[in-house]
Amino acid sequence: MERKRRGPGTGNESGPRSENTRKDKGAPRGERSGGRRKASSPNVGEISRAVLLNMFSTEPGTVFTYRQINRRLGVTNKEGREEVSGILKTMKKNGEVLHTQDDAYVFNQDYSGSVSTTTRGERASSRPERGGERSSSRGSRDRDRDRDSSRRGSGPTLVGKVDLANGRHAYVISEDSEQDVRVPVEKLMFAMAGDTVRVQLRKSRKPGDRPEGEVVEVLQREREEVVGRLEMSKGYGFIVPDMKRMYFDVFVGERNLNDAQHGDKVLVRITEWPDDPKKNPNGEVIRVFGPAGEHNAEIHAIMAEFGLPFEFPEGVEEEANAISDKITKEEIAKRRDFRNITTFTIDPADAKDFDDALSVQQLENGNWEIGVHIADVTHYVQPKSKLEKEAYRRATSVYLVDRTIPMLPEHLSNGLCSLRPNEDKLTFSVVFEIDESAKIHNYWIGRTVIHSDRRFAYEEAQEVIEAGAGDYAIEILKLNELAKKFKDIRFKNGAVNFETIEVKFKLDENGKPLSLYVKERKDAHKLIEEFMLLANKYVAEHVYKMKKGDKKLTMVYRTHGAPDPEKLQNFSLFARKFGYKVDLEEGKDISKELNKLADQTEGKPEQNVLQSLAIRTMAKAKYSTEAEGHFGLAFAHYSHFTSPIRRYPDMMAHRLIAQYTHKDFHAEKEEYDERCLHSSDMEKRAADAERASIKFKQVEFISGFIGQQFKGIVSGLTDWGMYVEIEENKCEGMVRLADLQDDFYELDSANYRIIGQNNKKIISFGDEVIVEVKAANVLERTIDLILVDTVKK
Repeated sequence: MERKRRGPGTGNESGPRSENTRKDKGAPRGERSGGRRKASSPNVGEISRAVLLNMFSTEPGTVFTYRQINRRLGVTNKEGREEVSGILKTMKKNGEVLHTQDDAYVFNQDYSGSVSTTTRGERASSRPERGGERSSSRGSRDRDRDRDSSRRGSGPTLVGKVDLANGRHAYVISEDSEQDVRVPVEKLMFAMAGDTVRVQLRKSRKPGDRPEGEVVEVLQREREEVVGRLEMSKGYGFIVPDMKRMYFDVFVGERNLNDAQHGDKVLVRITEWPDDPKKNPNGEVIRVFGPAGEHNAEIHAIMAEFGLPFEFPEGVEEEANAISDKITKEEIAKRRDFRNITTFTIDPADAKDFDDALSVQQLENGNWEIGVHIADVTHYVQPKSKLEKEAYRRATSVYLVDRTIPMLPEHLSNGLCSLRPNEDKLTFSVVFEIDESAKIHNYWIGRTVIHSDRRFAYEEAQEVIEAGAGDYAIEILKLNELAKKFKDIRFKNGAVNFETIEVKFKLDENGKPLSLYVKERKDAHKLIEEFMLLANKYVAEHVYKMKKGDKKLTMVYRTHGAPDPEKLQNFSLFARKFGYKVDLEEGKDISKELNKLADQTEGKPEQNVLQSLAIRTMAKAKYSTEAEGHFGLAFAHYSHFTSPIRRYPDMMAHRLIAQYTHKDFHAEKEEYDERCLHSSDMEKRAADAERASIKFKQVEFISGFIGQQFKGIVSGLTDWGMYVEIEENKCEGMVRLADLQDDFYELDSANYRIIGQNNKKIISFGDEVIVEVKAANVLERTIDLILVDTVKK
């Protein structure tokens, strides 16, 4: 389906140019802000105690979970949920509702106060309309509702979130339906990925068919901005979105271009959603990134596409800069002092934010005291502060190919909190007593003060390990010896041994990739990893065991569910086609079988492809208040504690442990549930942005090798082509079946291969091939390849 466009004269061009646009007209070319204002959530302010009380009192015997309450009220965004949570807390204190053991609420029938009967709809209609920039889009949504209510018919409806599959259809994911509902894009009402919609179900043609429907109301738009490339016509332009799954372009009238030129990468805010699905949304350019294809323009476009911040709010920076770097004697007196014990950090050579340090000393009984010391971020970032709110909003630092988008301002991340050498630093620590066989005899968790003696890069620590000599050689060699024993214990207990491949670039001063390499993980990396895993495990177990019985203390866990049995079976059959017997039947030791595959494929061309597919059979790791365990690490309890400079969940863990240490055991589970969900969502967004930046640089890098041949491995197959991952640099491109000249090839999807119709030649997933780089399109982030030959097995 082609993207829908309409001609000039249909946009909202009659009004005067906005003040923000005038102000930015003289800004330097390359990037200009259009004065973007934060839109208020339609949920905020629309919920009250009276509305909730009315809901409870009309069904006095019904127990409502927190999620059910939000669903009843139509609350779909974070601000609304936070408002509901606050009102519920007040109502609980007032005795109006009772909080049950399973984190649900029920009306207190002994409550003697008055119950308001004002409905949410009556309140909304009595409130004056908010003015400003959103009034036109709100009016459009109201017209959509009126129009759709008249044509809705009698089919059932449900509420869910939109997941764009491609340019032809989307799926609506709803808790009220076991199957996702398929919706063609012309029936989406211009809903985008993540939007909350009401969808009307169509009658299924036959039993068992996937449900289909059409959107009849957009309840909440996740965002009203689109990143793309400007294509100009006479007096107007269209924004072609970067996101390939987007199914419409955005019309921009001449007065709303903000001096953007043809071919620029821009950020456009949609100002009008049309009633007619044959028309295009109208928008205004609010940020110009520069000519498409240029390094900064593309990286900034990726940042905008994934909603990543460009700078810290001024108030946040001011609050951070106002924090003193002095450590008082009174503060030191509250802490366990490790300043006289050998301590050092081991980090990447270019790192500036040192989250963790290790202290090492041998005790009189011959055992070793190993301290895992983590930056005490929550000492500096206080609850309800601007810093805290911004850290929560970002939830994680993001690592793009050429820059870090930090969770905390530089004064904290690279200064106060960073465990730099030769400086006293405040830390939160897990200290172990360990014998020579790696048995842990005791541990202690608490706040400390340290003084790092040396900052090692991974390469420097590796040199000490390999040479057996150098600075702090005794300590580093002992840590490495213990780390290997901890790793052996983990794998004996069922941990999965899959190594992920990390692509790195060497860039010139203009951001152009000079070289590309796969990051190698050596013993120095694994040493640090094992002690961080150990600390995270013990922190989680410590909190879990603090309270006996079923009702445990609230804690932020890092969980990883067991693989889906059906996916495991499919993968087992797949691996068998390539000569690997992986027995993943129910009752078998799944970890042992997967580790056997990892050993068998190590160093082989198919290693990355097969291991990536095996990882896809597993659940995604997430943050949760439920102690569900971590399958991949084979830990019954696991948390994230060791990186609070760059991860908000670690800050939450620090706060909860400090709180429980002081015998304050009250922590609202539903509040942390919400924060865990937000952190998981932001982690995924960061990972997607990182992958997009890597893909951009891979395409730019390979564009310098047009016409050259490489050995690769078939990494994917479709009806129209096969994906090939080049072994040397991990760049992935497509060989189109239409370009194969020796025969007409068809996909045999059941057996993961393509077959020549006449010559019966077979090319299978995982086969080694020789390919030539045909083209590299930086704007589309695609690589076209030509098949030269197949490598004989």
